[in-house]
Amino acid sequence: MKHQHLVFIVCLLLVNSSCGPSTTTSEISSESDEYVEEEDEQDDKSQRPSPPRTTTANISGVNVTIDYSSPAVKERVIFGKLEPYGKVWRTGANEATVITLDGDVKINDEDLVKGQYALFTIPGENEWTVIFNKEPNQWGAFNYNEEEDALRINIIPTATDDIVERLNFTVSSEGRIDFAWEKVSFSLEVAVAGE
Repeated sequence: MKHQHLVFIVCLLLVNSSCGPSTTTSEISSESDEYVEEEDEQDDKSQRPSPPRTTTANISGVNVTIDYSSPAVKERVIFGKLEPYGKVWRTGANEATVITLDGDVKINDEDLVKGQYALFTIPGENEWTVIFNKEPNQWGAFNYNEEEDALRINIIPTATDDIVERLNFTVSSEGRIDFAWEKVSFSLEVAVAGE
């Protein structure tokens, strides 16, 4: 009789242990579904901490548009700390900032043919490099390839007195692209090629 009880207890233990993993699997599956739902909610880019923005203008018949994500300073030191000097930066947040030109232009007197470009920068203490890269569909600058650069321009940024809380680009029909964030700003001159 004792032997039968022992066999019965062992069988119960085996049955319970075989149920355990399936319960765990079910819990993992449930968590996975929640994770997918959270991802779906984040597909609404306007709800991101760095929301998307667009600026556009017609410059002498050429439409110039910049699509970017606008992070906030949030009392942080941005340049030289959060965004290190000498490192390629997406010039925004999330996906790479993209500039679209529907005609050939000159940027600071340098030729750039119509198309879409990722707009990267390399911040420096005294000088920045602005990069127009031929691969616009990138997340950040993680896959940046210098060989795909269409144009590089060195500029001297301006220090501002007041903090610009959210990163901001502006394209004006007078032929300028303006950038400002934290205590740094710079401008690029845009003209239609051949003018």
